[in-house]
Amino acid sequence: MTERYENYESQVEPRVVEESIIVMGEAVKQAPKITGVPTGVEGLDELFFTVEVKDGKPVKKSLGGIPTYAVFNVTGVSDTGKSLFVEQFAVAQAARGEKVAFVTVESPAVFVAKGLEMRAAAMGHESAKIEKNIVLIDAASHGSLRENMADLLTTLAYVIKQHKVRFVVIDSITGLYENKEVAARAIVRRLFNFMKKWYQTALFVSQKRSGHEELTAEAAGGYAVSHIVDGCFVFAKELVDSQYKSKMYGKQLGDIVRLFRIDGCRLSGHDTRTYIMEITETGLVKILSPIGGR
Repeated sequence: MTERYENYESQVEPRVVEESIIVMGEAVKQAPKITGVPTGVEGLDELFFTVEVKDGKPVKKSLGGIPTYAVFNVTGVSDTGKSLFVEQFAVAQAARGEKVAFVTVESPAVFVAKGLEMRAAAMGHESAKIEKNIVLIDAASHGSLRENMADLLTTLAYVIKQHKVRFVVIDSITGLYENKEVAARAIVRRLFNFMKKWYQTALFVSQKRSGHEELTAEAAGGYAVSHIVDGCFVFAKELVDSQYKSKMYGKQLGDIVRLFRIDGCRLSGHDTRTYIMEITETGLVKILSPIGGR
């Protein structure tokens, strides 16, 4: 691969790519305004902020949600609440009258639809409104969408244009590079660039290998996968198996503690602490207090 690239370089006359050059002032004029998108997840929206300068001093101002046009990686080991989280987000957008494209890679669309229906009921939203605003793309049942990125992006572009979609969920991107992790970064970069081109706010679910550290942003495909996107939501769970953990988490021995952390965000400021997270009996994710109450 390296040799082929070097041969290509030696055969092509270098040129100045003038269309790539833009003065910052012009770029700022063209950039869309960044606002907050309410997520529907209790305790999350207030963790994002912007900074304004007043009287020569920086002042934080709550964004009221995740930044528009951001692409987030939602990563964690199994059974940490990732799919519940993105379903909750999709339902919240649909309830606001927004159109959402939900790409189902792991489970067929009909089963994902039932999960979305349950999430809507738990959140107190009428299913009729949710049903008309979420468009499912069933990559789980159609192998060409999983194996052929051009097919997936063309289908997604069609859905975005036809339904005026502004939000995209993919559960999960890991399923798009199974058994070919060497291509993971290239696949994620194509998806990321696609979302930017179409001005989408997007969540990509990404699985961790069991050997990964629980609270890192690493996912299958390596660290660089998470570094391509605008930020990461890291989900983890831990067994309370010592008195130290019992005291730190305020839980009984033998309990399972769920944890949540925002690992970077390019488009706004964010809280960097690790939070206790809860999955309610109705299947809703809640962000509670930071560890230690700091």
